[in-house]
Amino acid sequence: MWDYSDKVKEHFFNPKNAGAVVDANATGEVGSISCGDALRLTLKVEEETEVILEAGFQTFGCGSAIASSSVLTEIIKGMTLDEALKVTNQDIADHLEGLPPEKMHCSVMGREALQAAIANYRGEEWADDHAEGALVCKCFAIDAVMIEEMVWANKLRTVQDVTNFTKAGGGCAACHEDIEAILEKVLAEKGEKFDPEAAPVGKPVVAEVKLPLTNLQRIKKIEQVLESLRPSLMADGGDVELVEVIGNTAYVNMTGACSGCQMAAMTIAGIQQRLMEVMGEFIKVVPASEMKKLVNIEVA
Repeated sequence: MWDYSDKVKEHFFNPKNAGAVVDANATGEVGSISCGDALRLTLKVEEETEVILEAGFQTFGCGSAIASSSVLTEIIKGMTLDEALKVTNQDIADHLEGLPPEKMHCSVMGREALQAAIANYRGEEWADDHAEGALVCKCFAIDAVMIEEMVWANKLRTVQDVTNFTKAGGGCAACHEDIEAILEKVLAEKGEKFDPEAAPVGKPVVAEVKLPLTNLQRIKKIEQVLESLRPSLMADGGDVELVEVIGNTAYVNMTGACSGCQMAAMTIAGIQQRLMEVMGEFIKVVPASEMKKLVNIEVA
């Protein structure tokens, strides 16, 4: 279990400005559901002053992604676009009184969504600051320029730091050697030496000793997570319904536009990841239609 601050919990359980802004004139979208996190940021900007009057978010990701998106909308409301562009991922983390090191990539995603929204308002084509870099991490499509930027901006020292801030290296680990080469290069430019044994940036994560969830507790938590996801699904004309929980398997029905959608399997995978993030235990999410197979096996 991650050691979340009270601010993170507050913005997760009671997110601010969730949903799309009505009459928004700026939209920024970053991330990918297939990679586990996606964020759409919408803004209503006053044309004469370029002041951000309203900000809203729709996110598909973990609790830290929700909290980072929520607090970002609160930070930037009332700012001019130029002021908002100065907001860094560290500012987002600081307003949340810190994020677990493993979740710093959520604050980076918030910053990039803001940059994308402002570019959209100004009629510019935004493809992130690192669009021309050589792809380093194929699992999460992270390139060399983004990694270098994060190492410089956040004083990263280890491969684990890079994974925490960008997700690069968090999949198959085949890119770890390339990440080390980037760290060695950037640190040398700063007059420092790369130490593969260095301690990661940020406070250590404190493991909480908790009793296993009862099935009733598990059902309540699952319902709570599904409720947090519902606005994003309903915005696309779909929804999700919890049918049954047996052990560590949750059976769900995808309804509306989500029923029979080609992306349904990917959506279910994203729901499963979110549940594991929040509940701190392995849980499998499968379509309710799979229950028929279970019944047939038991009868046989």
